[in-house]
Amino acid sequence: MAATITTIVTDTITKTVAMSATASSTARAKAQGGILEGENPTQYNPKDPIIIFIIQAGVIILFCRLLHWPLSKIRQPRVIAEVIGGVLLGPSVMGRIPGFTATIFPAAAQPNLTLVANIGLVLFLFIVGLEVDLRYLASNWKVALSVGLAGMALPFGLGCAIAVGLHDQFSDEDGTEPVAFGTFMLFVGVAMAITAFPVLCRILTELKLLSTSVGVIVLSAGAGNDVTGWVLLALCVALVNSGSGISALYVLLTALGYTLFLFFAVKPAFTWVLRRTRTFENGPSQGIIVLTLMIALASSFFTGVIGIHPIFGAFMAGLICPHEGGFAVKVTEKIEDLISALFLPLYFALSGLSTNLGLLDTAITWGYVIGVLAVAFVGKFVGASVAARVNGLVWRESFTIGALMSCKGLVELFVLNIGLQAKILSQRTFTIFVVMALCTTFFCTPLTMALYPPWYQKKLEAWKKGLIDWDTGSPLTPGNDTSSIVAAKLETSKIKTLLVHLRLDNMPTVMTFVSLLATPSKSGDTATRQHPTLAGKSNSVDESSKTPNRPLDVHGVRMIELTDRDSSVMSVSDVEEFHWKDPIINTFRNFGRLYNFSVSGEVAIAPESSFAEIITSKAASENSDLLVLPWSESGSLHEQQSYNGNPATPRRLEDTSYVSFVAAALKSSTCNTAVFVNRGFGGSAVARPTTLSRQASKISLSNDRGPASSPIVDKSHHIFMPYFGGADGRVALRLVLQLAENPDVTATIVHFDKLNGSDGLAESKETESHGSPVEIASTGSSDSRHGKSSPITQIEHSDETFFAMLQRSLPVELSSRVVMESISSYSPLEEAISRAQVEVAQNPKNAGDLIVVGRKDLSNESGRACLGLVAQRFVDSGVRASILVMQARPSYTSSEML
Repeated sequence: MAATITTIVTDTITKTVAMSATASSTARAKAQGGILEGENPTQYNPKDPIIIFIIQAGVIILFCRLLHWPLSKIRQPRVIAEVIGGVLLGPSVMGRIPGFTATIFPAAAQPNLTLVANIGLVLFLFIVGLEVDLRYLASNWKVALSVGLAGMALPFGLGCAIAVGLHDQFSDEDGTEPVAFGTFMLFVGVAMAITAFPVLCRILTELKLLSTSVGVIVLSAGAGNDVTGWVLLALCVALVNSGSGISALYVLLTALGYTLFLFFAVKPAFTWVLRRTRTFENGPSQGIIVLTLMIALASSFFTGVIGIHPIFGAFMAGLICPHEGGFAVKVTEKIEDLISALFLPLYFALSGLSTNLGLLDTAITWGYVIGVLAVAFVGKFVGASVAARVNGLVWRESFTIGALMSCKGLVELFVLNIGLQAKILSQRTFTIFVVMALCTTFFCTPLTMALYPPWYQKKLEAWKKGLIDWDTGSPLTPGNDTSSIVAAKLETSKIKTLLVHLRLDNMPTVMTFVSLLATPSKSGDTATRQHPTLAGKSNSVDESSKTPNRPLDVHGVRMIELTDRDSSVMSVSDVEEFHWKDPIINTFRNFGRLYNFSVSGEVAIAPESSFAEIITSKAASENSDLLVLPWSESGSLHEQQSYNGNPATPRRLEDTSYVSFVAAALKSSTCNTAVFVNRGFGGSAVARPTTLSRQASKISLSNDRGPASSPIVDKSHHIFMPYFGGADGRVALRLVLQLAENPDVTATIVHFDKLNGSDGLAESKETESHGSPVEIASTGSSDSRHGKSSPITQIEHSDETFFAMLQRSLPVELSSRVVMESISSYSPLEEAISRAQVEVAQNPKNAGDLIVVGRKDLSNESGRACLGLVAQRFVDSGVRASILVMQARPSYTSSEML
């Protein structure tokens, strides 16, 4: 019996092992040796498609990025490079290479690539919905309705007309299915009428048109056009996917009901959740991001299952997301990089792969290419231009609006791909429309720049304000023109209007410097306050004494970089809110109220290359007496701080981006300009404790905090100024005397006179490129100070006269705090550095010392030219004081200060 049981168990085990071996042999795992065992990585394996997908994505992304680099130089959006890249990789060019398409883009692998691209499309349409701020549309609904409606009606009608010929000529080609002519006509009309809102935002931002009347109208009309276009597209898709008219009606009614459900049920609930979780104040958490994406995907699922494309649901989900507290911008920041860097290039490349330029091989086909392009551009251009003219804009502004509204971009490609997938369009017709989309998008930016250049914008703005005559350009009111303003400013040399570049790392320094220019409060200006119920009539303060004297007006500008991200473009549309909510602007505004001067501020969002142009144009528009450019504490143009190095080292003066910014600002500035290099001014440099080289323990970690900063008991500043003459030196001297009016400031001003001989200062005495007279402190020639009279000698004498005049007319209240003297030396620059070592840093407990010099040298583009030879020598000498480099405004003559 036992033997029988043993036999049965043994047989069972043997059969089980045999069956397992057979099963494992038939379902053997993939060989793990890969290319080491001779496996071809381009061989498509349905069970492991990731390898071929990585190859396809890598080829597409690299190819599109390489194409975008030259196209970006002529301000073309990235979608142009991505579509052209797809066309080149497709059957038009690379596809003609034997085996290329079969190896890199095999037909069996297309579904995987299409799936990933469509996921990116859904998420991108969600971002497009986030970009559309319905509040902005509601505030400009009249102009948005007129321009948007006219800009859609005319191209839609012309599109319906040309659809007759397109349907008769190409509707029976391979790849299409029979559709009703009405559906085909509706689809062509939508393709002609739609405008690419995301690309439009990017173009308006890069051309700095968002704040103009053209930008406001285009942005409002574009948003309305975008929403209307997607509704019409949903109607078209519903008609295509429905078997009968009644089914299409049910689909549309369901979509309408779902839209109302989103806006009146989901949006309030979602907003309540965001308020409850304090997302508007603290930003979206990971859980909120998950919830937001789930709403977008669920909305896409619903519109997909009812017969409308899923991208419509994603777009509607983006529309219901609130913009309060920058929520829409912050959500976009979380997801945009992966979408724009990986998903979208795949989608647009697929569009290019479906485009075959070889199909444009007949005269009738090229006739329709030209006809479709003309209808798309002329319809949009004429319709939007006429509507803008009716709204009161001049013709050139109206034409600019028409050119901008003709931009098709990526939204047009979405529509075309839907038509290709629904088999409404054949591959030939699809190629015709892709060519049209590329051409209209490509010519949008250069045409706008030609129609609406910056010089025309300035002339138009002055004309609308009634300042100039349109035909002659001459001022209508001579008392209010720019020249009279400049003349009035020359009557007094004191700085009354100041424009400051605000940076997070320079706020303590800037506030300390500006406070010295403000009029200090007198002891009699303050009164002892009493409780309102206890104050009698005898103790009431004279109302006239309550009115503060505000001789100084300060305007602060904070620059934020405009990047290639969609969230950055969205921030530009909310820039008006930044003026009142930006913490740096508000800090500076409150500081001005406390220190008795008028303060205004604004935030400018622009590419880094435009920072200098914007800051100098702001100074010109504000008629500023002085533009203050604080040098970056980190040495970088952006405000992201690096704490790994010592910011006091001269290396921060060598950063090429900030040197280029300051040099460009100095070159284009039309007012007096000061560059402030901080070295502990205002007590901002706090001594760092020496870090112990030992392993951190639990106790040391808990006690690892910065040292407490004691209040500055001695709030005095000492200023040393070496005066070498010249326009920059005269402006610097006037500034030092104004700073010395503050009771906490003492100053030593030394005029260094050059004796016959050579010195390093001679190399800085070249012609000033900003228009001041030629000044050479020492040439070693026979034509010296004591020789015959020459232009050089006259300028030197005028500098001496100017210094002597100020020295004799020094006010009595300044005589105890300001010392002015003259020194003759064979090496004035070396003598000035030696004197500075004696003058500054003698009181380590004060609020910081300052050296003020003229810039002078503009002969080259290096870092030495940026600050000038004199300032650079002071920096290299290691003097322990901050340095203020002054440059006089253009065409500044020596007689203006005498």
